[in-house]
Amino acid sequence: MQTQADIALIGLAVMGQNLVLNMNDHGFTVAVFNRTVSKVDDFLANEAKGTKIIGAHSLSELVGYLKRPRRVMMLVKAGKAVDDLIENLIPLLEPGDIIIDGGNSLFTDTIRRTQYVESKGLLYIGTGVSGGEEGARRGPSMMPGGSPQAWKHVKPIFQSICAKVENGAPCCDWVGDNGAGHFVKMIHNGIEYGDMQLICEAYQLMSQGLEMEADEISSVFAEWNKGVLDSYLIEITRDILAYKDTDGEPLVEHILDVAGQKGTGKWTVNTSLDIGMPVSLIAEAVFARCVSALKEERMSAFRKLKGPRKKISGDRKKIIEQIHSALYASKIISYTQGYMLMRCAAQEYKWKLNFGDIALMWRGGCIIRSVFLGKIKEAFDKKPKLKSLLLDDFFRAAIKEHQKNWRNIVAVAAKKGIPVPAFSTALAFYDSYRCSHLPINLLQAQRDYFGAHTYERIDQPRGCFFHTNWTGHGGNTISTSYNV
Repeated sequence: MQTQADIALIGLAVMGQNLVLNMNDHGFTVAVFNRTVSKVDDFLANEAKGTKIIGAHSLSELVGYLKRPRRVMMLVKAGKAVDDLIENLIPLLEPGDIIIDGGNSLFTDTIRRTQYVESKGLLYIGTGVSGGEEGARRGPSMMPGGSPQAWKHVKPIFQSICAKVENGAPCCDWVGDNGAGHFVKMIHNGIEYGDMQLICEAYQLMSQGLEMEADEISSVFAEWNKGVLDSYLIEITRDILAYKDTDGEPLVEHILDVAGQKGTGKWTVNTSLDIGMPVSLIAEAVFARCVSALKEERMSAFRKLKGPRKKISGDRKKIIEQIHSALYASKIISYTQGYMLMRCAAQEYKWKLNFGDIALMWRGGCIIRSVFLGKIKEAFDKKPKLKSLLLDDFFRAAIKEHQKNWRNIVAVAAKKGIPVPAFSTALAFYDSYRCSHLPINLLQAQRDYFGAHTYERIDQPRGCFFHTNWTGHGGNTISTSYNV
């Protein structure tokens, strides 16, 4: 068997097919395999007809086509399927060969798998791939991490097929060791959850509050897409709202208001809880999808629970401007929280994350791509150890400019009974973050009262803990077994 393929790809769903065709377009020879072998033949007879793509009907045949070091990329469902495929590949490979997971795996699984595969003398990469089907075909954003020695062997392929931004800069670079790539992709997806929820809240304020038609709202998003909110998600929202069903009515209004989710948003929130860095906006975006799933209960509650009339009166142009400000300011908070979580995770897992380069990787090809990310890169280029985007001059000025409108629209939404959980929690985080004195001194006193959990004092050095016998008969024994 002639060894002629540059890379192999396992998993011929639409993402896998498009990524293979993308590689072929850039001059790489790709060998492909799918568990349902008939998909290989169908792909070669249709989408891949006339290309250099090679089909294999077994894993051993697939590996046999590969140049050394062999590079095998998996695009299969996260979880057990990845582990099973790794076990099947290991006996077929040699020291120095590379296994690549291009799916949406949980980063802690990638940490474990990197260690395991390296123990077998092989190299491992877990790479986030963002951009959906179109991105895979025309140029995705890619976030690889894993065994550092593997990067030089996949860099020419990955940076050729990925999206490009200013001056041809590739939206792909090495992120860091073990699970760093999949971690950054998880944060990307969490921010995506937040962005989508923010846009939906802006839509609801216009559709229910201002009683605007879908075409009118589409025109607003089209205008917004020319300014600071210029982004892929704003762009597709414009198109969705303008799209008509077969009856001539807006298709969006015929879609059931129940959201699906694949779990990456929940992973982001769970990780934030484990590390202790709040991503409250992403959490509210996840919970909003959970609330949407309670459709039957919501219909019952709608008939029984009363609230104010949703119609917002006043100068429509001014109110739309306030919604724009709330969306923009809340978006800044979402990215602020995402980057703060990345900073903490980098310390926790000893990753050397380049936050400016991560913003560059997200500038093109991915779902959250936007002009906004250029300002994030500038912020971290100026100050690589920046603790919070809110402390950067540009973002601080942006919040100052839009803050009044942001507060007004959150207040209006509360008065009119229109739920804006992401707008609201973003504002609450901003106010908490800038607050020099939170009421948590009372909370700590409560914890010490009922559980002897101790507290620190403002007139003593940090790290010195005290307990008070609040009732006079509680004793002086303190709780040292856990801290919540």
